[in-house]
Amino acid sequence: MKKMTADVRNIGIEVAAPQGECSDPYCPFHGNLSVRGQVIEGVVDSVKMNKTVIVKRDYLKYQQKYERYEKRSARYAVHAAPCLGLKVGDAVKIMECRPISKTVSFAVIEKKV
Repeated sequence: MKKMTADVRNIGIEVAAPQGECSDPYCPFHGNLSVRGQVIEGVVDSVKMNKTVIVKRDYLKYQQKYERYEKRSARYAVHAAPCLGLKVGDAVKIMECRPISKTVSFAVIEKKV
């Protein structure tokens, strides 16, 4: 595992810890939100909400009848801690967590550079 500073929590998955500081209770690194389950990679599509971003994931699904792949996409409402500093177009890694609100059940754990 990577060596982390004392103020950053170990979330149980090997990702780069954010450089910034925050006092968000729903931050996996600085708060007390535990993450578990699915790990999904995607691109930030919208940052219009407060501490929440929309992450879009594109994937291919095989159609057996036509023996071809079709393009599909999914959009996730994801909690984004202020210490990550996300913008539209950033590649991110998100992970499942407990429900934070009606639509938010994922949290951003890494901003890919």
